[in-house]
Order: sequence, then C-alpha cells, then structure tokens
Amino acid sequence: MTRLRAVLFDLDGVLTPTAELHMRAWERLFAPYCDARGLAPYTAADYFAHIDGKPRYDGVATFLASRGVELPRGTSDDEPGEDTVCALGNRKDAIVNDLFVTEGVAPYPGSVRFLDAVTAAGAHVAVVSSSRNTPAVLASSGLADRFEVVVDGNVAAAEHLPGKPAPDTYLRAAELLGVPAAQAVVVEDALSGVQAGAAGSFGLVLGVDRGVGADALRAHGAGLVVSDLGELDATVLGTDDTGTDDTGTDDTGTHGHEGANA
Repeated sequence: MTRLRAVLFDLDGVLTPTAELHMRAWERLFAPYCDARGLAPYTAADYFAHIDGKPRYDGVATFLASRGVELPRGTSDDEPGEDTVCALGNRKDAIVNDLFVTEGVAPYPGSVRFLDAVTAAGAHVAVVSSSRNTPAVLASSGLADRFEVVVDGNVAAAEHLPGKPAPDTYLRAAELLGVPAAQAVVVEDALSGVQAGAAGSFGLVLGVDRGVGADALRAHGAGLVVSDLGELDATVLGTDDTGTDDTGTDDTGTHGHEGANA
C-alpha cells in the first residue's frame, strides 16, 4: 500500500456536531412546508436520503422532487421564503445560523484526537465541505488554524466546482495540498460524501457513522467505517510513530488501517 499523505475531512458531522443543527434546521423548514401543502411528512430519513452532504440549494431541489414539487431555481440573492429553491435554501440558512449563535459549536473530542494524531505523523490536512458556513463553524469551534486548505461551498461556487457526490471538491483540495488522490484519505459521514471519495479514486474512503448506517456507508463507497474518529490513530495512514514502513506494514506484519473497527 502506498503511504497515505493527506487527510481530507468533511466538516458537519465529521469534525463538529453541526450536522445535528443542520438536521434540525431542515426539519424546521420542511415539516411545516409539507404539512401546509398536504405532502408526505418530512422525516429524518429524508435528510439522509435527499439532503445530507449536498450543497444547500441542491438539497432543497432534491427533497422537493421527492414530493413531486418543482419550483423555479431563483438566485442566491433571493430573500428567505418559499417562492424559489434558493429562497427556501436561504430561509434554512437563516434558521441554522440562529442555532449556531444560540447553541454554539464544539468539535467532537475523538475527531480532534484523530486530527492531532495524523498531523503529528506528518499528514497534510484539509476541510472539504458543501457548506458556505464553513468559515464561521471553523472559527467558532477553534479549528480555523488547524487546516492548510479549506474547500467549501464558497470556493466551489467561485471556481464552478460541482458539489458532492461529484468528487471535484475533494480532488481540488488534494491538488492544493500537492498530494495525488491515491495518497489521500477522504473522511465523510454522508452518503453523497463517500460517493464522492469513491468516484475520485482516493486511497481510502473513511466513513463515520453518525446515523446513516454503517452498511449504507459501505454500500456507497466507504472502505472503512467507524462510529467515532477517536477509534483510530495515525496507523490509518499506513505508518505510525514507531517506525512502520511506507508500505503500511507494522511490526506485526499487518496493515495498520485494516486493524481498525470496520
């Protein structure tokens, strides 16, 4: 195995529990929307199936399509409301930003331990998120200075990169780090994210099961699934601090990343 030299982290649900706030914001948006129109009720399963990991407006459009609703796309300047896809997306953004302010953001302790371990081992690290709130979340969580590269929804829009499940944002982060995709780890909790990692032919797609299900993550492209990144250490890179060689073989003759909980 070629040594893995970079770790590309999704943000919401991987580094920070902001995915929970996003889930609640989507529920506050779509539960009354569906009720008022006699549509099938919005559930958490809708979040995982139609919204999780996607750019905000794509999530709106995909969910609406699941209910047979088609709205004009509109533009990102639309006022928060219900007349266009973008208006609904902007309304959701206002809801979640209120939650960020009232409840705050703290990173997962296990994710910070894993981040510490891979950076201490010499890996390059980046954040790759569909969210345009990424700078605010990184600053609020105290992680803003931990990453060499951030490719978020703002960068994707500026550079015209398609969002997940397309691999382009992850490939762009690897390019900015100067690391081939085959030598990088993608860390994701969303089905669209693990699909992006698989489509980009990355060295390892690491799934974090925050509720979508380990089997579903594997089926969509994760090569390894854990419930918390604290279960892992730097051996996931195929090396460790005790002299593992660049083939990924440790002192027991096993591949370090295969020993983690799958």
